Amino acid sequence: MAYPPAAHSSPPRQPSVKVILAAADVSRVVDRIAHQILEKTQGAADTVLLGIPTRGVPLARRLAARISTFEDVTVPVGVLDITLYRDDLRRNATRAVGPTDLPPGGIDGRRVILVDDVLFSGRTVRAALDALSDVGRPASVQLAVLVDRGHRQLPIRADYVGKNIPTALAENVKVTLAETDGADEVRLQGGAL
Repeated sequence: MAYPPAAHSSPPRQPSVKVILAAADVSRVVDRIAHQILEKTQGAADTVLLGIPTRGVPLARRLAARISTFEDVTVPVGVLDITLYRDDLRRNATRAVGPTDLPPGGIDGRRVILVDDVLFSGRTVRAALDALSDVGRPASVQLAVLVDRGHRQLPIRADYVGKNIPTALAENVKVTLAETDGADEVRLQGGAL
């Protein structure tokens, strides 16, 4: 009696991980964005940086520190929590509402630069714009991101981009920062080896 040949099962495919920016690269990118902000805002005059939690907050603080180092200018930094303005609240797990902490002097009549780690669909930025309208009336709003990965669902564009990383929808850009994760790195995850 003949038995069918045994099926050979191959091991499951592991998702690929590629380091896009190492710690030194992240530092250089932050320096470059700080220089661009100084150039495009005439020395960061009347400018406020608002970080979008989680990783946008330490990035905003780093940018302010680098601007201060380069030009001896103090740029106020704040935190803009967007939790209640997100359009995916019903679909995702409950999130804790974080603090919105505006710098002294507020944002009215000033240039506000929203700071985030990754620009993807644009929905986080849309939520930030909605949240911003509830806390003040800035003269203008700009956007600074460490990584722009594309795939916009809304007509939103960053004014300051550290690195453009073309991605597939199945891929994920993972940013880690020393302040929140213990190390600085940007990785592209997804696909298969």
